[in-house]
Amino acid sequence: MALIKSVRGFTPVIGEDCYLAENATVIGDVVIGKQCSIWFNAVLRGDVNSIKIGDRVNIQDGAVLHTLYQKSVIEIGNDVSVGHNVTIHGACVKDGALIGMGSTLLDGAVVGEGAIVAAGALVLSNTVIEPGTLWAGVPAKFVKKVDINQAKELNIKIANGYLMYSSWYKE
Repeated sequence: MALIKSVRGFTPVIGEDCYLAENATVIGDVVIGKQCSIWFNAVLRGDVNSIKIGDRVNIQDGAVLHTLYQKSVIEIGNDVSVGHNVTIHGACVKDGALIGMGSTLLDGAVVGEGAIVAAGALVLSNTVIEPGTLWAGVPAKFVKKVDINQAKELNIKIANGYLMYSSWYKE
């Protein structure tokens, strides 16, 4: 069973029909929506500030989510995929976005609806990624516009795939 730990009077709230891997860690002021999956070795550390996650979000293996005390929070919309070994520190990710494997989002960054952050990218503090765009590199830079509807459709397909994968573990 996942480690779910209260701290500073905050207890994580887990939505209906979620899957949390046995060694996932969810601490403190964390709210997870419905049909989400938190995978192996993922850490959601809401000890110093809040982490709010929408519905049908997958936080893949080894991802770390954390914030700054009294300065930054994490907000993740619906149908978002957070890739393997991603670090999100006090950033906002809008509906239907994809955060590629091994990327890092720093405090105050905003990833727009249907946007894609490429694998290995470093999104610096206070960077605003417009909806329907692709960003890549270290530091991350605008690469191109993408069809927001196609991007959201792809990202929803990935999110739905993780719903299927998590069902395998509930059997």
